[in-house]
This record gives sequence, structure tokens and C-alpha cells, in this order.
Amino acid sequence: MAGSEPVTSPDQHKPGHRKAGRIGAVVTALALLAMICGNHEGRVEDIWLVGLAALLLVIVIGDAVLRRNGLRS
Repeated sequence: MAGSEPVTSPDQHKPGHRKAGRIGAVVTALALLAMICGNHEGRVEDIWLVGLAALLLVIVIGDAVLRRNGLRS
């Protein structure tokens, strides 16, 4: 069986749908921001929610910029 098929590692396989990943990250960031309107009393939760949403958006924007400049395939 190994003689008929090439042995590859998981990172050599074609990645999934990039657009679906971007949409999923943006939807998740919006869901995190929607959780601010909750019944919690402290502000620590708000800081974490906003921080994680901002991190997701920075990753999506950074990925788009790198792909547009040709620094990432």
C-alpha cells in the first residue's frame, strides 16, 4: 500500500476553505462582542471578550494583508 501512494505529512495537504475560515472568525468575534450585554457585574469579563474579539480581527486583517502583498500563499 505504501508503494502505490506517496507518504505525505498533514501540513502538505491542501488547506481548507480560507473564506469560510475568515467568515467564521468574524462571526465568532461578533458573538464575543454580543456577550458583553450579559448579567455579569465585573468588567474583567468585558476586557477579555473585547480583547479576544480584537485579536481574532487582527489575525484576519493581518492574514488578508499578507496574502495581498504576496508574503503568504
